[in-house]
Amino acid sequence: QVQLIESGGGSVQPGGSLRLSCAASGSFFGIDDMGWYRQAPGKQREPVARISSGGSANYADSAKGRFTISRDNAMNLVYLQIDNLQPEDTAVYFCNAAIRIRNGPFSNLYWGQGTQVTVSS
Repeated sequence: QVQLIESGGGSVQPGGSLRLSCAASGSFFGIDDMGWYRQAPGKQREPVARISSGGSANYADSAKGRFTISRDNAMNLVYLQIDNLQPEDTAVYFCNAAIRIRNGPFSNLYWGQGTQVTVSS
């Protein structure tokens, strides 16, 4: 069974940094795009960043400049580095991944359970 497990969240003061990790496990053929979303209290889940299997990254406007997405294809990991954290970054951060269970053109989208990031002084 394919699973995505996030880690690295926590409570930090404004200006601090965190690096979130998301590991894919289970039996599968390959991983296409991977990404991060976040959901703040009382708000809808919103995209943060995505990265292709070749390393091409895209960011939401709100994430440009302070967020960096990267991945380790050999280890089936995706990271999100967040610098200069601000209170408005407080949210549950979710990773997702388009995973091909078997060789072929079709993939399924999987989600992790989320990791909490809280920014306050």
